[in-house]
Amino acid sequence: MVEGDDRSTHLLASETASLEEQPQGWGEVMLMADIVLQRERAWFPTAITGVVSSGFLIFYYLDPSVVSGVSCFMFLYLADYLVPILAPRSLRSNKWTTEQQQRFHEICSNLVKTQPRAVGWWKRVFTLEEGKPKISFTTMIVSLAAVAWVGQQVHNLLLTCLMMTSLLLVPGLNQHGVLSKYIGMAQREMNKILKQKEKNE
Repeated sequence: MVEGDDRSTHLLASETASLEEQPQGWGEVMLMADIVLQRERAWFPTAITGVVSSGFLIFYYLDPSVVSGVSCFMFLYLADYLVPILAPRSLRSNKWTTEQQQRFHEICSNLVKTQPRAVGWWKRVFTLEEGKPKISFTTMIVSLAAVAWVGQQVHNLLLTCLMMTSLLLVPGLNQHGVLSKYIGMAQREMNKILKQKEKNE
């Protein structure tokens, strides 16, 4: 067991080190993004919501065709070229401090840990499906029907904007303990429902 833990710790450290070497020139941008996403200032959530909403409003106003919309990804290519050149100058962080290096290491470590967590949640879904197929089937049908109904009622672009804003606000909610509080409440309620279901059976 200890050997497996040592192997996973070593693998995590090597993957983190590999990730730290890759984004050359993006370190400063990743640090700034982390500060904004972790909501270190009270007005950051408002700024995130405003920037995302403005981008989607511009996209809605221009109403590009599918081909034009896909070609907007050229901005990502342009950013990949310009950010390593402009970021060190504009952010005035030519001297990489120990604190910045530590924070950058934590960001890369969290990114590496995200994949096993996602795989773990996916495995739990299949475990539930194997162990309690009726509950899994009912939950999936109700969830998909709810998503289909929401998708029918709300414009696709607005729905995408809301999803994007929610995803960008999640790290800050997690940092301040709001997310874990409500997830814990939902898990307790789900456990109560499952226990009542088992008693009835």
